[in-house]
Amino acid sequence: MPTAVGTACTLIGLLNIVFPRLRYSKVHALTDVLPGAVSSLAAAASIVVGLLLLMLAHGLKRRKRRAWVAAVGLLPVGAAAQLLYRHSICGAVLSLVLLGVMIRYRREFAALPDPRSRWMALANFVVLGAVSVGIGLLIVRSHPEDVMGRPSFQEQLEHVLWGLFGFEGPVGYRDGTDYTVGYSLGALGLLTVATTAYLAFRPEHPAARLTPADEERLRDLLAAHGRRDSLGHFALRRDKGVVFSPSGKAAVCYRVVSGVMLASGDPVGDVEAWPGAISRFMEEARAHSWTPAVMGCSETGGEVWTRETGLDALELGDEAIVDVADFTLSGRAMRNVRQMVKRIERAGYETRVRRASDLSEDELGTIRQAAADWRGTDTERGFSMALGRIGDPADGDSVIATAHKAPEEGAEPGPYGDLKAVLHFVPWGRDGMSLDLMRRDRSADPGMNELLIVASLQAAGGLGVGRVSLNFAMFRSALARGEKLGAGPVLRGWRGLLVFLSRWFQIESLYKFNAKFQPRWEPRFVVFRNTRDLPRIGLAAMQAEGFVSLALPRLLRRGRRPEPRPCAHQVAAASRGGLEQAA
Repeated sequence: MPTAVGTACTLIGLLNIVFPRLRYSKVHALTDVLPGAVSSLAAAASIVVGLLLLMLAHGLKRRKRRAWVAAVGLLPVGAAAQLLYRHSICGAVLSLVLLGVMIRYRREFAALPDPRSRWMALANFVVLGAVSVGIGLLIVRSHPEDVMGRPSFQEQLEHVLWGLFGFEGPVGYRDGTDYTVGYSLGALGLLTVATTAYLAFRPEHPAARLTPADEERLRDLLAAHGRRDSLGHFALRRDKGVVFSPSGKAAVCYRVVSGVMLASGDPVGDVEAWPGAISRFMEEARAHSWTPAVMGCSETGGEVWTRETGLDALELGDEAIVDVADFTLSGRAMRNVRQMVKRIERAGYETRVRRASDLSEDELGTIRQAAADWRGTDTERGFSMALGRIGDPADGDSVIATAHKAPEEGAEPGPYGDLKAVLHFVPWGRDGMSLDLMRRDRSADPGMNELLIVASLQAAGGLGVGRVSLNFAMFRSALARGEKLGAGPVLRGWRGLLVFLSRWFQIESLYKFNAKFQPRWEPRFVVFRNTRDLPRIGLAAMQAEGFVSLALPRLLRRGRRPEPRPCAHQVAAASRGGLEQAA
């Protein structure tokens, strides 16, 4: 029913905007005796109500309570405008019928609001302003028989712009039509300003964030069960929300992006308590009418998700995992990597692989700044396999691998001294680690990532690490099977599309990079409700991972970065007065 109501709301909104005024109808004789200002106000109200109904239609389809309240208030106004200005009994009846249906099924519209920010005010001003200009041009041209002279397009556009601000423009009309046009343009301008002001000054309902207490509970779960999933530590990203099972022995971390409640990896904690955490996740999604989805869960996680929720699963790609005991640079398969590493070492590069807790704060600060400056994009990429921070005191078990090269004789050292590349690994239980980020100086020799991965794998045994998770390769099996002898036309075509998309996304290149180290491949899955949700989930995942950004350009944003929020351990220490808060 909500979907049907949203569609009907869209149609009625369009009727209020574009339906022509009936000159000779049964209502025409009655409305002609009313003052002209009433007809002009009704014309403005018809357009404004139509635009607002179009804006509310999506919220109605998602069962949003606030959208229902607004639509119930607007439909009677739209019905009156249909009668007084458009002289349409049919339009008024349709509006009232939809009003009755919405009141009849009011209990179905109970979804809570989405997380929001005030950037929506700017987006509303730009989008609705452009729509208002377009509709304003239609209004100016909708009375050709009453226009005085033959105004040019520039004069019409100028008339619209002046009219949106409540002033008269250069276009003249006969028989009082100027009042109708003026009221309509003024109403569009008022609508744009009013909705923008509302979005700018309404109480902010920020996206969920990981609280220090939640983070502490998650760390306890990871200490007991973190070995199960290589993506477990990434649940500690502080831009995620979390829901716990009733017993508190399991949790699901998530982020809401464009109406999609996006979880990543398997639930954290005891497998037997996963169903309780998953049930809480689904309850939260239903309460807000969010689309539930899981990115990158394991085969075991996918089986539990689908069994407990009735959702479906699709293989998304493979995770590259290297067993340290089996890794060697010997053999024909490792020839290219071996030669590249030796060449770079001969060029004077050296590597250091250490726990983050073994580095000084000054060195950590240098690494953090270098990683940020070498990022190459405005936004930090990563969600399902990215922690989003380096050197936090709470992450002392993380492993940092760095490449160094002394400057040439007589040359000035770079801004970060001899530092040329950085790899950051997060803990995977007590005997594993997962690759978080790879950054390098663009002026460094090619092969820095290969050099540091080999150095990390060779040093892993001394750090008590027996397995290393590298990057995630999307659609790895399709790429691998599509290039084999005997692959069918469908598989070859699918591989060709993936290779084509690799021009913009690291699909084939990431697969080939991972394959250099002869890993074993562990499949990862996306869990979704139905097939038609996949495009929306894909867009939300790309936003979360940082490949698609709806943020303002860097030049329009404030130059000062927000201070990092202290971690749970810092808060506890500060309360005891025993430690200083980390910078």
